[in-house]
Amino acid sequence: MKMNYPRLYLKPGREKALLHGHPWLFSGAVASVEGKRAPGDIVAVTDAGGRSLGLGFFNSRSDIIFRFLTADVDTRCDAHFWRERVRFAEALRRRILPPDTTACRLINAEGDGLPGLIVDRYDDVLVCSIATAGMEKNRTAVLDALTGVCSPRGIYERSEGRARRLEGLEERSGWIYGSCEEGKRIPVRENGLYFEVDIVGGQKTGFFLDQRSNRKGVAGLSRGMTLLNCFSYSGAFSVYAARGGAERVVSVDVSEGANDMARFHLKKNGFSTERHPVIRADVFSWLRETEEVFDGIILDPPAFAKSRKDIARSARGYKDINLQAMKHLQNGGLLWTFSCSSFMDEALFQKVVLGAACDTGKSVQLLKILGPGPDHPTSLAHMEGRYLKGLLLRVSDR
Repeated sequence: MKMNYPRLYLKPGREKALLHGHPWLFSGAVASVEGKRAPGDIVAVTDAGGRSLGLGFFNSRSDIIFRFLTADVDTRCDAHFWRERVRFAEALRRRILPPDTTACRLINAEGDGLPGLIVDRYDDVLVCSIATAGMEKNRTAVLDALTGVCSPRGIYERSEGRARRLEGLEERSGWIYGSCEEGKRIPVRENGLYFEVDIVGGQKTGFFLDQRSNRKGVAGLSRGMTLLNCFSYSGAFSVYAARGGAERVVSVDVSEGANDMARFHLKKNGFSTERHPVIRADVFSWLRETEEVFDGIILDPPAFAKSRKDIARSARGYKDINLQAMKHLQNGGLLWTFSCSSFMDEALFQKVVLGAACDTGKSVQLLKILGPGPDHPTSLAHMEGRYLKGLLLRVSDR
């Protein structure tokens, strides 16, 4: 049966972004809304001439007042709708996931047509995060779809952070389906390597799944090299580098809990922590104090920009860390440098890294533009969703 959703009317000319595939509308684009709509309601968006453009989540509390779901205004966003969206996302992961890999990003929000929903799979356990009022309102149907399509042993929720607060939602975490032993880490394999994931206390959902392709790239170039892994967290880049034949890998992170995990992962995969030391230190301070130089350095810091007002300050941070790293590279050394700040776009990031090179008197050759793996799809019309950006550079004296 056809569903008649309330209508959201746009101002003249404000439909272009949607027609070009962008999934968001901001409050300034809206002329009026039928009735008194609650945050998270589904509405049909209509241009100033009365043409229907699609369905999406409405939330007047947010600057992003509309989040696109489908161009089919006659569809019913019911249990079948959510199940088909989850099934479509899961089918992509089955197709693109590499062999001997049991962890992936299962649903990547707007990139999979499910705005505000992140789901990571760790073997037979799912970790989900809900960040929009619309997805929160459909939470039960979405969870039913996840259990029906994926048959997980358990689902742990980590609906936390600034994005959720901006939608007018309280934070929530805990087991919402099934469970695993209290405090137990989830064992996974990634390209044949063994890792354990702390889904309750770890950063994000416990593991940086978006870096899998880049870790494999590091392994392919590491033979015979001395490498420095900065902000090493649980040591995944270091393990890959060691498997790739690195002569020595030094891991530096300020968290001793993360360092314990890094040592565990190195040993579990058959690598010596004497040959590949893990150091507890502030990376900025350590780089200023050490005299060691390396054949390659990996910079994967936490997000320096949490909002748009942080961009200028975060740019200074990215410039400083890249400048310090370049001082500790052999002539012709390789630099893998990343930003996971969604507010730091690729053009600005490249400009900041180039500024660091200029200040150190170095020449940089761009070997490859880096980003998340294919299990983190992004709409080509919504590059804001591609939060991870990176560069592989060859750094040399002028």
